[in-house]
Amino acid sequence: MATIMVIDDSPFIVDIFVTMLERGGYTVYSANSGPEGIELLKSVTPDLILLDIMMEPMDGWETLVAVKQNLATKDIPVMMLTAKQLTPQEAQEYGMYIEDYILKPVTHSELYSAIEGVIKRRQRIQDDMKKAKEGGFDELLINEYGRLVKSVEITKRLLKLLSATYDLSDPSMKLSDDINIAIRSMETNLKFQEIRVSEIREEFSGKPA
Repeated sequence: MATIMVIDDSPFIVDIFVTMLERGGYTVYSANSGPEGIELLKSVTPDLILLDIMMEPMDGWETLVAVKQNLATKDIPVMMLTAKQLTPQEAQEYGMYIEDYILKPVTHSELYSAIEGVIKRRQRIQDDMKKAKEGGFDELLINEYGRLVKSVEITKRLLKLLSATYDLSDPSMKLSDDINIAIRSMETNLKFQEIRVSEIREEFSGKPA
């Protein structure tokens, strides 16, 4: 089973998730702040980090950026696990860094499913990249493919969350210009990324996707 690190400034919440994860068979490490988590990462390399957002003095987004800007930790997947509703601006700014965004409260089965989904997606992408490398394709193209496939899947997930939060299916729902612009920008970028992924898959397969 995977090794998980939980970072949350509430000891009570940490205890709850440590218990949930250990019952699921995971090996768990925990930290009660962003700096504590970053320090722990110097000696532990988990398969996944579960990161809260509303922490002080270093919040979850700041902790995320610190993890991703460190060469030693940048490849560790991070899932945001928080009671805070996602904003379009946050999705745009931080979406490239995260694997999923899970809202508390969460059930055992929902948490396990989200974790396994992240692990299986990463393994699937790695398998695809390995096959492409064995096929002699350019490494830059392979890396672009891996980055874009993850981005497409995460962007779809984040847009789904935003749709639920802001009720985008309701045409009478009046949103601020900033929210509208951010969401439409994400949708446009998603379309371009999907087209590019299709082009790369076509090149990998040697036939139209």
